Amino acid sequence: MKSTCLTGVIFWLTTCSTYQTTKHEGINSTLVVSNASVFLLDPSSETLYLGARGSILALHPSNLTWKYPPIQWEVTENDTEACIQKGQKKDDCANYICLLEFLKNGTVYVCGSYAFDPQCAFMDPATFSLMKDGDKVKMVQGKGKCPYNPRQSHTAVTADGVLYTAACYNFMCTEFDIIRATDPPNQPVRIFKSMKLLNDPWFVSSALVKDSHGEDKIYFFFTEIAEEYNPEVRVTRVARVCKRDMGGSKILQNEWTSFLKAQLVCKDQNNVRSYTILSHVYPLEHRVGDPSSTHFYALFTSHSEGERVSAVCVYSLADISKLFATGDFREMPTGSSVPSPRPGQCEYDNQTAWDSLHVPDKVLQFIKEHPLMSQTVDTVPLLVRWGITYTRITAANMSNSDAAVLYLGTDQGELHSISVVGRNVTLLNEIAITNLVEPINNILIHQGHALVGSPSALSRVLVDGCAVYPTCEVCARAQSLGCVWDAKERACVAKSTQSPVQNKSEDPLKACGTGEGRCSPLVKELHV
Repeated sequence: MKSTCLTGVIFWLTTCSTYQTTKHEGINSTLVVSNASVFLLDPSSETLYLGARGSILALHPSNLTWKYPPIQWEVTENDTEACIQKGQKKDDCANYICLLEFLKNGTVYVCGSYAFDPQCAFMDPATFSLMKDGDKVKMVQGKGKCPYNPRQSHTAVTADGVLYTAACYNFMCTEFDIIRATDPPNQPVRIFKSMKLLNDPWFVSSALVKDSHGEDKIYFFFTEIAEEYNPEVRVTRVARVCKRDMGGSKILQNEWTSFLKAQLVCKDQNNVRSYTILSHVYPLEHRVGDPSSTHFYALFTSHSEGERVSAVCVYSLADISKLFATGDFREMPTGSSVPSPRPGQCEYDNQTAWDSLHVPDKVLQFIKEHPLMSQTVDTVPLLVRWGITYTRITAANMSNSDAAVLYLGTDQGELHSISVVGRNVTLLNEIAITNLVEPINNILIHQGHALVGSPSALSRVLVDGCAVYPTCEVCARAQSLGCVWDAKERACVAKSTQSPVQNKSEDPLKACGTGEGRCSPLVKELHV
C-alpha cells in the first residue's frame, strides 16, 4: 500500500485514501523474454519485432505468440575472446540489439553492440531472415549507430526510410556523433568534432517532425555538460537538423549545416526546484495530421533530500521553433550581426528552394561557431510525483485536441495512466505489470492495449475503454474520458446518448457514496 499524491502545476489532484497497486485483470498475456530492449511494430503485417540479446523476435501483437522462430545473431567465439582481452566482462561481450528500423527499400536495418564492435545487418521481413554474404550474415560497420557498450546511450529515428542516429563513436565513448547514416550510401552527414556541439552527451530520444512545406526536421533530446555555466553543470538540450541537409560545399563538407541546439528548462513556478535528469521524451500531435500541433512530453527525475521525484514537462514545437527562428545566438562578438540568410534554417523567407550546398560560407562559418541559442525554452511541470521514479512515457490522443492520456512506466515494474484534459491532470490507474522489481523500458500502444516491456518480460495490458477502471472511485476519475459509473451493474461504462448528462460542476464521486467522496475530493483549480 502507498499513499499517492499527484500534483499538477495548473490543477491539483489529491487522493487522501491509500491507493493499492494491484495485479490488473486486463493483463491479457505475458511473454517471458530477457533483454528485449527495442521494439518495432509493422502495422501492415501486424508484426511486433523485438531486439534482444543475440536474437530478433517476431510476435503477433494481439496475443504475444510467436509468428516465426527467433533469428539468432550471436557473436563468434573469436570475437567474444577479443572483447574479453580488451578488458570487458563476458556478459557485455554479447550482441545486444540496439536498433530496428525500416529502410526505404522495405528491409529492416538491425544493429547490435556485437562484442564492443558495433555491427549492422539487413533483415528481410518477408522471410524473417538476415541477408547473407555467402554462408555468413552480411554485416556493415555500426559505429555511430549503436554504442560499443550496451549500457551507453543512443537514439535513432527514420525519416522516409533514411536512418538518423546519435551515439558514441569510439570504443572509449569519448567521441560522439549525430549522423544521417544510410542515405546516400557511404556519404553520411554528421556532426563536426567540436565541444561546441556535443560535450559528453547522454542521448535520450529523437523524433521526426513533418512540415507542410516539405521541410521536415529531426529533433534530438539529450543532456550534456554546459560550458556556459560556472561551475559547469549537466543540462537538458534539444537539437535540430534539417532532413534535406547535405552538408556544405566547402565549409562543413559532409557535416550538418543546420545544427542548432537550445537548453530545455523544467522548473516549478516558484523557481525553487529544477528537474534536470532527462529520462525520456515522447512527441504527440495534439491535432492528428497537423505537425504544428506537436508537443514533446519530457520525463524528468531528480532526488530531493534523499527522496525520488519525477516530473513531466511539456514543450510545444511552436516555442522551440520560434527560438530557433528568432532567438539570439550565444557567444556572438560584441557589435556583430547575424548573417543572412539566418543560420540553421531549413527554408528561406522568399520561398526559394533551400539547398545546404549553396548556403553562403559566412553563414556556415557562423553556425559552426555559434550553434547554441542564448535563450532557453522554459516550462513548469505538468505533474510531479514524489517517491516514484518514472522510466518511460508514452502519450495518446483523446477525442478532445487539448486532451491526452499519459502512460508512464516506473522502476518498480508498474504502469500508471494519467489523463490530461485542458488544465486537468488526473491519476487514473496504477497497474503492477510484473512480480519482479524491475524498470519498465518500453511502452507501445496498440489497438487499445499497452505492450509493456521490462528486462525479463513483455506484457499486453488493456488500457482503453471504461471497463479498465474497476471501482466507482477510479471510474469517477475517468469522467473526462467519457466514463460513468453504473450503480446497478456495478461497472464503469461509456456514457451513452440516453444517459442523463451530469453537470460538469458536480463532483463525479457523488455516485460513489459519501465514503469514497469524502476522502477523494474533486480536482481543484490552482491559479498561477
